[in-house]
Formats: sequence, C-alpha cells, structure tokens
Amino acid sequence: MQPTATVLVYSDDSNTREQVRLATGRRPAPDVPVVEFVECATPAAVLTELDRGGIDVCVLDGEAVPMGGMGMCRQIKDEVFDCPPVLLLIGRPQDAWLATWSRAESAVTLPVEPVEFASALASLLREKAALHA
Repeated sequence: MQPTATVLVYSDDSNTREQVRLATGRRPAPDVPVVEFVECATPAAVLTELDRGGIDVCVLDGEAVPMGGMGMCRQIKDEVFDCPPVLLLIGRPQDAWLATWSRAESAVTLPVEPVEFASALASLLREKAALHA
C-alpha cells in the first residue's frame, strides 16, 4: 500500500472543505493510505493542481460558486488525461442523476455525513489502488 493518498477538495466554502477533512480524519478506512489534502477554492486552482499531477481522488462541491462541482467534474473528465476518480458533494439526493451526467464515480449529499463520506472516499481509493496495482 502506498504511504499516502492525495485528495483534492474543491469548494468555495471553507466550512465544506473542513467538513470533508473532519469526515476523513487521517484515513477514511484502515485498509487505505493516510490522506493528505490539497484544497482549492476556485476552478482555476483545481486545473492547476490536476496539471501538476499526483492527485488520487477529487472531492468536488456541487454547490460551489462560480462553477459547481458537477460542471467542474464534466470539464476535468473531458480535459485531464487519466483524470482521478471524483466524489461529488450534492445538495439533494434527487440530484444523483446530475452526478451521473457529470461522470462522477460517486456522490454523497451535503452536509457531509462522516460515515457515508468516509465509506465513499475509501471505496474510490481502493478502486484507484486496484487499477494501478
């Protein structure tokens, strides 16, 4: 198992980014690596970090402004080679179909529920590790 996993968190709301960090803790599950966070508050920062490389999973806030996580997800899936898996934070369970449209691998509702979020993040980290094993 790799020593750390890098998770990009995109939200214009610092409270949402904090909810993600707190729900994850040091690691979302015992069988996945310790998580390091890269926080982004703007779409330009997300693209810069993805261009830099080394991101294992993206967590995108569907309610972010000026560009929501769904639009950001769709853009990075089109533009970033070997795009990392995306966990989308959605406002309502009824928005799950939009998460599918955006091509996110997983979605959970806001506010972040720690057990649900950690489980979804750990699942994406496991899948990423299995693909690159």
